[in-house]
Amino acid sequence: MALRHVCNKMKPMIHLGSAGLAAAFLGIAWAQGPAKSYTPPRTADGHPDLSGVWSSATITPLERPANLANKERFSNEEAAQFEKETLERNNADRRDGGAEADVGRAYNDAWYDRGTKVVGTKRTSLIVDPKDGRIPALTPTAQKRQQEQRAYARLHPADGPEDRALTERCILWPTAGPPMLPSFYNNNYRIVQTPGAVTILVEMVHDVRTIPTDGRPHVPSSVRQWMGDSRGHWEGDTLVVETTNFSDKTRFRGATENMKLTERFKRVARDMLSYEFTVEDPAAFTKPWTASITWNKSDGDLYEYACSEGNYAMTGMLGGAREAEKKAAGQ
Repeated sequence: MALRHVCNKMKPMIHLGSAGLAAAFLGIAWAQGPAKSYTPPRTADGHPDLSGVWSSATITPLERPANLANKERFSNEEAAQFEKETLERNNADRRDGGAEADVGRAYNDAWYDRGTKVVGTKRTSLIVDPKDGRIPALTPTAQKRQQEQRAYARLHPADGPEDRALTERCILWPTAGPPMLPSFYNNNYRIVQTPGAVTILVEMVHDVRTIPTDGRPHVPSSVRQWMGDSRGHWEGDTLVVETTNFSDKTRFRGATENMKLTERFKRVARDMLSYEFTVEDPAAFTKPWTASITWNKSDGDLYEYACSEGNYAMTGMLGGAREAEKKAAGQ
């Protein structure tokens, strides 16, 4: 579903109609899973054509829930039950729990697009390696760093905008990554291919990733960027993208700025694209880990997500923090 953030003006309601129809077709696609063998169309320069609008929406969690232990896949009946329970739990139109819970759910359910199905192969997690479906443990140094960061955040939750999350500041969202993870809405991407580059327009927030595929080297290590520095090449029908040069402010799942991310894009059916990523960061994780998601093709379009760091919500948060400080000081 294509939506703008609540802090800005909303999209025309007419889009909900097309999104609802798209969701129905996506449900069928998830149930069927990717084709066994598929020959993708080609661009003028002979590479597989990945272009179009794709959605990553799924209710399969990144990490396997603890209650599922070492269960790698659902049975058909278990998948149906998990989907039913998850949709009921996520239903933002519920009116149980009182006013505070109702406000905490934010939008009405129509505005969300979390997906309705587990991934087509009925995996219990997006993580496929390690086999337990969990992110590997952080190294002792990374654990200490994370504890220090959390302690600072508790003491300085809103001294200035820099203390708030990048998502709140409209700077970066998990759907942009990289890696590009599903969120609770705006899980859409437009891929555009040209000779020597692949560009990914990310619906959430405002991001555009331009990935050179012409063999140029990475930028110097002194250059650090929110989404890192990506370079791509083709291995058969798979686009392989290596990203380095991350900012130390992104800290993906506890990673450092020296994280190396390898993404693999492969069109596996007319309306399906396999997206896989591997995280390598010896300074943060005790071993590399890999996740895999199926993206579904959409006939819809992307709309502007007009979110900016200077929105009134940030002003309100900082202003509220100052009032809380005055109250605590007895003023």
